[in-house]
Amino acid sequence: MRVLVTGGAGFLGSHLCDRLLAEGHEVICLDNLFTGRKANIAHLLGEPRFEFVRHDVIDPFKFEVDQIYNLACPASPPHYQYNPIKTTKTSVMGAINCLGLAKRVKARVFQASTSEVYGDPAVHPQPESYWGHVNPIGRRSCYDEGKRVAETLFFDYHRENGVDIRIVRIFNTYGPRMHPNDGRVVSNFIVQALRGEDLTVYGDGSQTRSFCYVDDLIEGFVRLMGSETVGPVNIGNPGEFTMLQLAELVLRLVGGASKIVHLPLPADDPRQRRPDIALAKRALGWEPTIPLEEGLKRTIHYFRGQ
Repeated sequence: MRVLVTGGAGFLGSHLCDRLLAEGHEVICLDNLFTGRKANIAHLLGEPRFEFVRHDVIDPFKFEVDQIYNLACPASPPHYQYNPIKTTKTSVMGAINCLGLAKRVKARVFQASTSEVYGDPAVHPQPESYWGHVNPIGRRSCYDEGKRVAETLFFDYHRENGVDIRIVRIFNTYGPRMHPNDGRVVSNFIVQALRGEDLTVYGDGSQTRSFCYVDDLIEGFVRLMGSETVGPVNIGNPGEFTMLQLAELVLRLVGGASKIVHLPLPADDPRQRRPDIALAKRALGWEPTIPLEEGLKRTIHYFRGQ
């Protein structure tokens, strides 16, 4: 098939491009390189079935494709808060432009949504049926609410125009090609430890996250796109770790003399986050296979090379 990947030069997008090319598809990678990097796709630029187009999804685009994966949006707090209005426009206008194209060419279209639609959850773990607990006017709202509106648009295009949609809700993901300055906790800890700096833990470190290795996540994407399940479907690792546990594990794997220091907790930082993946198991036969320690070793190896 001919597949369009928006945000294709980003951390997740570049891994998805790899996977689609390995399966024999033609891939058009669309990215404005705000947080994506050409280095992530440099190894693909000589591949005849791969095409890179520098373009912002806020502006309309036209391609003749069979499938669309919409991954375009800054996904870490420092990046999406840098220009919050642009972040909301990317989620909303990007979704409209992807859906309009999908409607015109009758393509199946995939939305990379996020566990942030659950906000600071009052239900734990979070099933897809949970509507969330989100602050609509906070510092994180540009991302949280932008992604919620994108889901709304996908379902309205599906109901009103018969557009063939798939929606995944991504939980914390890590692995090679993460941006070293993206502000996400795994890359923060690894980069700090490799530089011999102290690891910064916000609050008392008791808040929890679940960490899915990128290869497992991409497998979930491809399975959902090939299934008859519309979604939304949670894709993430249900193993739950505190920030302190993660910091201690990174220190053990990297070595060195770094210590853990505590800073104030950012506003609206969720206290806990863990996916209920019962639907992914039942509908897609999917569950993560790579344990945290193994995934961290691979990620540390990548960052050492950087």
